[in-house]
Amino acid sequence: MHEKYAALRGNVGLLGQLLGKTIKDHLGEEFLAKIETIRQLAKSSRQGNEEARQNLLDTLHGLSDDELLPVARAFSQFLNLANVAEQFHTVSRHNEDHSGPDAIDKLFAKLKASNHSEQEIIAAIRELDIELVLTAHPTEVTRRTLIHKHVQLNECLEQLELCDLSERERKIILQRIEQLINQAWHTNEIREQRPTPVDEAKWGFAMIENNLWPAIPNFMRQLDERLQENFGLRLPLDVAPVRFASWMGGDRDGNPFVTAKVTREVLLTSRWVALSLFQNDVQELVSELSMMDASPELRAIVGDNTEPYRFLLRTLRDDIKETLQNLTARLQGQYTESRDLICRTEQLREPLELCYHSLHACGMSIIADGLLLDVLRKLACFGITLLKLDIRQDGERHGDVLSELTRYLGLGDYAQWSEEDKQAFLLTELNSRRPLLPPDWQPNAENQEVLDTCRVIAETDPGAFGIYIISMARQPSDVLAVQLLLKEVGCPFRMPVAPLFETQNDLQNAALVMNRLLSVDWYRGYIQGQQYVMIGYSDSAKDAGMISANWAQYRAMEELVAIAERENLKLNLFHGRGGTVGRGGGPAHQAILSQPPGSLKGGFRVTEQGEMIRFKFGLPAVAITSLKLYTSAVLEANLLPPPKPKREWCEVMEQLAQVSCDHYRSIIRDEPDFVPYFRAATPEMELGKLPLGSRPSKRKPNGGVESLRAIPWIFAWTQNRLMLPSWLGTHIALNTAVAEGKEELLIEMSKEWPFFRTRLEMLEMVFLKADMWLSEYYDQRLAPENLWPLGQRLRAELKASTEVVLRLRPQGGLLDDQPWIKESIKLRNPYTDPLNVLQVELLNRSRSTPDELHPQVDQALMVTIAGIAAGMRNTG
Repeated sequence: MHEKYAALRGNVGLLGQLLGKTIKDHLGEEFLAKIETIRQLAKSSRQGNEEARQNLLDTLHGLSDDELLPVARAFSQFLNLANVAEQFHTVSRHNEDHSGPDAIDKLFAKLKASNHSEQEIIAAIRELDIELVLTAHPTEVTRRTLIHKHVQLNECLEQLELCDLSERERKIILQRIEQLINQAWHTNEIREQRPTPVDEAKWGFAMIENNLWPAIPNFMRQLDERLQENFGLRLPLDVAPVRFASWMGGDRDGNPFVTAKVTREVLLTSRWVALSLFQNDVQELVSELSMMDASPELRAIVGDNTEPYRFLLRTLRDDIKETLQNLTARLQGQYTESRDLICRTEQLREPLELCYHSLHACGMSIIADGLLLDVLRKLACFGITLLKLDIRQDGERHGDVLSELTRYLGLGDYAQWSEEDKQAFLLTELNSRRPLLPPDWQPNAENQEVLDTCRVIAETDPGAFGIYIISMARQPSDVLAVQLLLKEVGCPFRMPVAPLFETQNDLQNAALVMNRLLSVDWYRGYIQGQQYVMIGYSDSAKDAGMISANWAQYRAMEELVAIAERENLKLNLFHGRGGTVGRGGGPAHQAILSQPPGSLKGGFRVTEQGEMIRFKFGLPAVAITSLKLYTSAVLEANLLPPPKPKREWCEVMEQLAQVSCDHYRSIIRDEPDFVPYFRAATPEMELGKLPLGSRPSKRKPNGGVESLRAIPWIFAWTQNRLMLPSWLGTHIALNTAVAEGKEELLIEMSKEWPFFRTRLEMLEMVFLKADMWLSEYYDQRLAPENLWPLGQRLRAELKASTEVVLRLRPQGGLLDDQPWIKESIKLRNPYTDPLNVLQVELLNRSRSTPDELHPQVDQALMVTIAGIAAGMRNTG
């Protein structure tokens, strides 16, 4: 490994050595020797040693049923420990990349060298609106109990970096690391039951409490200091450049377990967690703020009290305490005499700001800018709701409610009406003062659930909510229908509603739909100059292939930005990205800077899904780095936007998109062997056994591949290392353009256009994670022989795709300019490869006798799935 990563290698070696000791103590020296033999064979196999490869296959094939699970666990746990070491390395003092200027420093240096005035830069910082939306998408394989142990391991690695440790202190830390590794080894890696939506929400709250709660004030302090150093100005107290929202307990699209009752419980729990955290902070302030001097404004409230700050804050603390008692009783379904006193963020902000200004006025600025400022920063970011809850529902469900209603009222069937008739009906009712819902009408259970959700919204403080997202939105009526249902249940506030354009066709029609919607006078008045639109990445890529989907997303954004400028609207584009390249994932900084110019002016909203939440925010120090990356990227995109693409670049992209889409669909939709091959050569059928999240893996329980969600679709191809959805169609599209004499133009696009360069870099990362011989091994052991030619053809296309992307690189090999990612993949391969081979063995044993139960085999199979996900650094 590169010398630059010696410290990382050292930590991986240390953790691996202690895992080996744990395995030896538990299963004996002979078993550990077998694990080491498998590892060495995998390493030699990676270096092209055919004899070692065959020995690896023979060794794993020869394992007894009793050996399968411990071997799978050994390699899976090592990969988890490698992830721990790698996450720690990103914030380690031995990381050369980390010790230099951070993302904010680099950006400010760029801005000072630009033509922008200080006023423009400061205005852009003050207007920053970044909202990170934590979702419960089932891609987090690792159990919470193990995540907690991994966090503690990180803390131990940090302690080991202290240079003045005594031998005794070092021994104690190493002993603690060994304890934690033993604890993990003796813990079942796989959940026994699927988490409920409330469990998922609690996981999100724990992520906030343990990592983001301490990270936000530190991040804000650093941003404030850089602003002072560079421009002599400070951030206002109420500014929150980064805020958080959540889908956990609000995303009911295809998840029957997210009900109105669940949403109500999650909303109450979210406020309970926020107030508990603020109660701790206020108690700490009561201890700290023992000062006597106070401003006239503070004296006017507390009188002649000798400890004015404590007097005011004790009152606030007691109000929080009573509110918490009230919320606890409500969550437990009990009556209480306690009052719900703190129900608005201002009730905390006003007394805290009064203390802050008083301390400054009395010459105690250094005290004001300590813990008190940190609490005010947290209040600006989280408020008393902790996270703003989004509501997401499939557009058809709102139409179903209206269809049942119009039939009951004798008006016909809403679902059968034209778009013009739907809009006319909806607008008439939106403008009407009389109620539409008859008091004695009892809709069916599914439609009642939609109305109950709307009632929960109506009964809750608007500050608790983010936006209402309509999946599969295709017409203006989809948006107006939600507005009407909210009006009919008596919602007293304006809830922003965002259409989600998901498929390629929907993205191509997004501008047309929004133009028609914005031409409605009622709607223009209702939105008050701000519009949210969600861009879908997962389903569009599943529908059309990555290149075509990426271009459809880019064009949709361009067109929506143009509409917003013409209509003088603040447009907030909400990006539904996943963790993997096939679902719009990849390094956030590059992704943001590759968006169309002007697409971030109205703010930036993005989903953070599954395991990516842990990778980006799983430690306070890592969270601070991630927050800086987001902040610097959005600022740079707004102040130093990428060039507007040349006309000839766009023409080439149109061609690439069309050719790649046609080829992708010719395989996915038209190749008769494709579905049987997919089901045989990947663990797609077995993924349903893995209790990842609360949501079913299919939108329709009896549907085929077309009804499969984007997450298991990507997950399955990641497991067998073909990575097909991320590259299929690439080589045909690029080679067609090259054959037409456009190679120089493609190279120019790669050098000068961030959008195109980022697409190629994402492909490079996919190619490094893909593996031809492993994919072939899945075919040979699991697929019938008549399907082998399709697998051979697909691997030939993967090879051709890799070659053409390398040809368009400025120079060097795959990801040469991103050595960190390259080294990370190389580090994992000797541990991931045995899990792939073992997974094939397990699938083969399980499928050979489908009518029998295989508890040992199934458990080992689940461990290989989780281990490969850890090795690939993502699942869905």
